Amino acid sequence: MSVATVSRTLAGNYPVSTETRARVMAAVEALHYVVNVHAKALSGRVAGPVALVIKDITGPSLAHVAAGVEQEAADRGRLSLVCATHDDPAREDDLVQLMREQHAAAVVLVGGAVQDEAYRRRMAEYATALDAAGSRLVLVGRPPLPGDLPVTVVEYDNRGGAFQATDHLLTAGHQHVLFLSGAPGLSTSEQRGDGFRHALRAHGVAYQEELDLPGPYTRLSGYQRTKQALAAGLAFTAVFAGTDMVATGALAALREAGLDVPGDVSIVGFDDVPFAADLSPALTTVRVPYEDLGRTAVRLALEREERIGGDDHVVLSTQLVIRQSVRALP
Repeated sequence: MSVATVSRTLAGNYPVSTETRARVMAAVEALHYVVNVHAKALSGRVAGPVALVIKDITGPSLAHVAAGVEQEAADRGRLSLVCATHDDPAREDDLVQLMREQHAAAVVLVGGAVQDEAYRRRMAEYATALDAAGSRLVLVGRPPLPGDLPVTVVEYDNRGGAFQATDHLLTAGHQHVLFLSGAPGLSTSEQRGDGFRHALRAHGVAYQEELDLPGPYTRLSGYQRTKQALAAGLAFTAVFAGTDMVATGALAALREAGLDVPGDVSIVGFDDVPFAADLSPALTTVRVPYEDLGRTAVRLALEREERIGGDDHVVLSTQLVIRQSVRALP
């Protein structure tokens, strides 16, 4: 048979005889034939996948973003691909190029970034290259880019969440708060720092630079920085940890020093990862809608692709979840 006849039979978009269909399907079964998806993608006859590019697939918060991306993509009949960069810009470049070649409908980049000129230039190149290939760049948890670039941004309210956490401690009477902030220059760190200092100003409490200890958002860093503060004799009655992972490290260091939480020191985290409610005491923290971030990223990208319309920049709200790790001072 001709290639055209076989193609029409498999596509089902042209009438063929029962005998012809039976012969073609018998050959398909005998040869274990599968459709060349790349060829179909080039012809525009297959829906492209949604690619999620993250630094680390093991982090609890990023795993929930991935779950949201996968669920929304599946609901819309799309395959989702998850790729890890391990914080290597060169690998990120390679993955974005690979997703262009795979005709991904959207490439979702997740996580904070240092907003310098090199970063903005790279993101602009990604956005332009993906748009030329019929794809869409989506930034999740990152601020928008300057200029009129073909990019979708899905943020959450870091400043507002940090303000709520700090306000809760200050309202409880804590005037000296150890702030375990993030790495300098990182967008999430800068925004949470802004919210922390805004709350201090709102309560008329002076900012104490010696109580602001920056570092990576890891459990080990939270443990080490808290031990450092205790060894230095810094006076504080509460800790605002930049993430829940940092809070677990701080909690371990406080207990190791013989301090009770919240009897001696109160503590608040940020993220509301699943284990936060199971800590002892249950952790007061700021809830970030991570699954909604993933779902919203896919929805906005695909609705734009399908010309349904919608916003290109969305900011989701955060929420303070009050549990048992904060004590009001007399």
